Amino acid sequence: MKGRNLFENARDAVNRFTQNRDGNGSQQMSQEDMQAAKQAIQSAYSQCSQQEKQELQQLEQQLENHHQSLR
Repeated sequence: MKGRNLFENARDAVNRFTQNRDGNGSQQMSQEDMQAAKQAIQSAYSQCSQQEKQELQQLEQQLENHHQSLR
């Protein structure tokens, strides 16, 4: 059950980061959100299934793509 929560936390963190675009989020805030999302993904890797790991990789890519578009 704990692994599932870590996986969901990672997905939520990426969603928060990617949806916090344009609004009132400063560059500093998005850096912190990105770090939190990366940490959540790394934590989830150790306790999830192979299928979830593939989804985590996609989330990581989504995170990177979004980060690049903010620059």
